[in-house]
Amino acid sequence: MKLSRRARWAVPATAVVVAAAAVAVSQITIAQAAPALPARTPAQLLAQINSDAKLPPLTGTVVETTSLGLPQLPQAADPTSLSSLITGSHTVNLYYEDAQHFRVQVPQTMSETDAIRDGNTLWYWDSTQNAVTEYTFAGTSNPAGKRFKDHVQTGPVLTPQQAANEVLQAVGKTTTVSVQTNVLVAGEPAYQLVLAPKDKRSLVGQVVIAIDGKYGVPLRVQVFAKGATAPAFQVGFTQIAFVTPAPANLQFTPPPGAKVTKENLGSHLGTKTGATGAANEKTSGFGVYGSGWLTVAELPQSDISAVGPGGLPGGGLLGGSVSQSAAGQGTSTSIGMGALGGESQAVVHALIAAAKPVHGAWGSGTLLTTSLMSMLITNGEIYIGAVEPSVLYAAVGHAVG
Repeated sequence: MKLSRRARWAVPATAVVVAAAAVAVSQITIAQAAPALPARTPAQLLAQINSDAKLPPLTGTVVETTSLGLPQLPQAADPTSLSSLITGSHTVNLYYEDAQHFRVQVPQTMSETDAIRDGNTLWYWDSTQNAVTEYTFAGTSNPAGKRFKDHVQTGPVLTPQQAANEVLQAVGKTTTVSVQTNVLVAGEPAYQLVLAPKDKRSLVGQVVIAIDGKYGVPLRVQVFAKGATAPAFQVGFTQIAFVTPAPANLQFTPPPGAKVTKENLGSHLGTKTGATGAANEKTSGFGVYGSGWLTVAELPQSDISAVGPGGLPGGGLLGGSVSQSAAGQGTSTSIGMGALGGESQAVVHALIAAAKPVHGAWGSGTLLTTSLMSMLITNGEIYIGAVEPSVLYAAVGHAVG
């Protein structure tokens, strides 16, 4: 998928999310004896996640794994391509001192991308291109900084905190909340909060959030399809240490010969912003039907590239922005089929080829179903969600922009 690495990974976005809220943890931890922790009710754990407790200094490695039960897709040479983003595993290294000093590193084969913040300056480095973008912006205590913080949180889900925030939007009368046995995640004792949709039309069986027993931050988020014993999506720490990172990990100097571009984010974000924080974001042609666990997103077939892991636009688990925002930019970067590279076009065609013809009172089209996602293509539109097909059929022609 020929998006820039900024748009595909939104690494600066992830960096600010980590700095502003809390980071998290996990791949799969081998079962061990349940650690002893003070008893907590589901309500107490929910309140703990929603609190703005200060994140302590830490270093760690976060792994995100997606296995949606999709058909066989073309092998991706680029780890940030469309095929790689909706399947496989991705790793992020975190070095966090405080909200103004941190580093987010995305290692790849023979290369890496980094986002390093030092006060009001954030550097984004792409080693493959040997290109550096130097962002400067006002602090989050003023309106411009607030808009920047809001804007950059629209990127792909890369930390358990982001995933937990998405899932918690569905908590309410439509959700059953419970607590499971305590676990160790990356060596840290953690509670397990379980959220499950009451409506059987959701393909989500349950979402399990592991919450650090000492600091109260999400360490791991796992999304299970109905009846499944292995998660279809999970993100969390595989390693973590609550220590101040070494100074060398938080320092950055553009390497010799690097192309350096400077951008003042205050000027980009000086215009009026919408709900996602993106200035003048285009919403025409996109719609939403239902809410919470039964959210269905509608988008033009030409914009299938906006679909992210979890079956909904922008990488959301239960909903979210209909576009992936270029980190630090004030405009939407939704990309149509014509802008996709050959590799990602092949992935899209493979998905469409696996769909089966369907018809009903709503009309006719093609349907692709997996363990955690349903996608209906009809009349040049795509309806997609973590729901049974009947919910997609009901959404046809009724999605609200």
